[in-house]
Amino acid sequence: MCGIMGYVGPQQAGPILIDGLRRLEYRGYDSAGIAVTNGVINVRKARGKIANLEDILSSDPVTGSIGIGHTRWATHGAPTDANAHPHTDPTGEFVVVHNGIIENYQSLREELASQGAKWSSETDSEVLAHLVAREYDGDLVAAVRRTVALSEGAYAMVVMTKREPGKIVAVRKISPLVVGLGDRETFLASDIPAVLHHTRDFIIIEDDELVIVTEDGAQVETIAGEPVDRDPIHITWDAERAEKGGYDHFMLKEIHEQPAVVTETLAGRLDEDGTVWLEDVAFDDDYARAIGRVWITACGTAYHAGLIGQEIFRRVLRLPANVEYAHELRYADPIVSEDELTIAISQSGETADTLAAARLASERGSRLMAITNVVGSTLSRYADDIFYTRAGPEISVASTKAYMAMLIAQYLLALRLGAARGTVEPKVAQDLARGLHRMPGMLEEVLRREESAIAAAEAVKDANDVYFIGRGLDFAIALEGSLKLKEISYVHSEAMPAGELKHGTLALITEGVPVVVIMTQRSVYDKTISAVQEVKARGGRIIAVAYDTDTEIEHHADIVLRIPDMDDLLAPVAAVVPLQLLAYHVARLRGHDIDQPRNLAKSVTVE
Repeated sequence: MCGIMGYVGPQQAGPILIDGLRRLEYRGYDSAGIAVTNGVINVRKARGKIANLEDILSSDPVTGSIGIGHTRWATHGAPTDANAHPHTDPTGEFVVVHNGIIENYQSLREELASQGAKWSSETDSEVLAHLVAREYDGDLVAAVRRTVALSEGAYAMVVMTKREPGKIVAVRKISPLVVGLGDRETFLASDIPAVLHHTRDFIIIEDDELVIVTEDGAQVETIAGEPVDRDPIHITWDAERAEKGGYDHFMLKEIHEQPAVVTETLAGRLDEDGTVWLEDVAFDDDYARAIGRVWITACGTAYHAGLIGQEIFRRVLRLPANVEYAHELRYADPIVSEDELTIAISQSGETADTLAAARLASERGSRLMAITNVVGSTLSRYADDIFYTRAGPEISVASTKAYMAMLIAQYLLALRLGAARGTVEPKVAQDLARGLHRMPGMLEEVLRREESAIAAAEAVKDANDVYFIGRGLDFAIALEGSLKLKEISYVHSEAMPAGELKHGTLALITEGVPVVVIMTQRSVYDKTISAVQEVKARGGRIIAVAYDTDTEIEHHADIVLRIPDMDDLLAPVAAVVPLQLLAYHVARLRGHDIDQPRNLAKSVTVE
């Protein structure tokens, strides 16, 4: 996730671009840059916050009334000055900003290098500038079309050239783009908040569309060249709500971004046959076959993601796996050996407890893999192998989309290890791959059912205690659902395996007490129903998460939150979404500060 800006009009472009990027900083803040033309394209860019770029511009300004800008959340290449956007071709006549992933960038890079290309960055984005320059024959739109035909992935691309002044060409392939319409000036952005103070009239660019932006407005076409007639929309939101995409809170926005996050995390990494490509994972097949055990260490939500990973590695790989709280592992004197892989999971890559546990495992000879959302973070610098989740910046303290990306990372890692170890049948790998590729659509369907979660929230909002139960993978999801509820609604919540309920906690189940049960693991379905019946016999109120085809649960549950049918192994990805929505709406109904709950911080950098 990155922020894109563009401007064509009578005003100086530089200040408009900088102001827009500042309003898009929630989309990325590793580095920023702008390119402005006044007959010559001038590029200024800097690592870090936009203030660093402003410092450069104060002593080395740019002039011109057409320009493009970018604020970056790194995915390929560390956050450095060189890797910051915009990127140019070697002549400096073509300039590109880009949001998303070019899946085949490595082969394109090799092809261009064989033709003499020299590289100034580590990014996948730079190949686009080279391609546009190579394909240009006097028509920028045609060159962009040919570049898109060669570039696989999910992205948005914006291109400008000194050879065709007064024009910006942009393409959307999944990553968002909007055009703002002013008086003899036109704006381009990743999101409406960037230019809402300039105009309230917007054209939303859809997938597989191309837009030509001039001061007179925008001409929209399909990438294939068919004209698109689309009326502008008029935005009535205030600026604060617009930054949240029209949602009341960042948490709800981030819940609804999860289908796109799954798409981004999978992009370029998973073939339909189950083959996995992990660009920053350096171990070879011999090492994968020699692994004797996997340790997973993390805290909070990341720990719950690790519980899913533990089950995946055990079931798919038949490989011993243990998940440990990082703050416990550090002081437990763990028996970690050289034939074991340690996976440290941290959204920020700066979680102090996780860093300490990761260092301990590494010092004792274990190979260290990081699963993190932040390129260049401390954890990523320390690790032998890195899986960058590509979730983009997560603003709400309560993690949702970052957790989702952590889950997907572990499925991909299991498939990668399984292929090397020969423990995953090709048919199983193919089925899991297809299920993962279908997952964004499945999540969209779950999100369309939000009204069910709102109804469940009404039943929970006045409760003093809520219990979550499940078995196996469902128990891991119960833990995450319980954590989400307690951290933003302040309702006491507890999760346990369904079979454990009768060993003490059943004494707390009285008339009307809500019990949330997750019912996606078919092999233990009947056993879980037994626990549900124990709750009902004591007057508890059952809220169930179940498949669409589960007709039995209707006889036991007061409220059912449905998810589409899928492989039980993949169910945690979809089953967590109703629980995120439940927690959100309970907190909303109770009137709490959802994005910044009391006593909590986004990144826990102290022990």
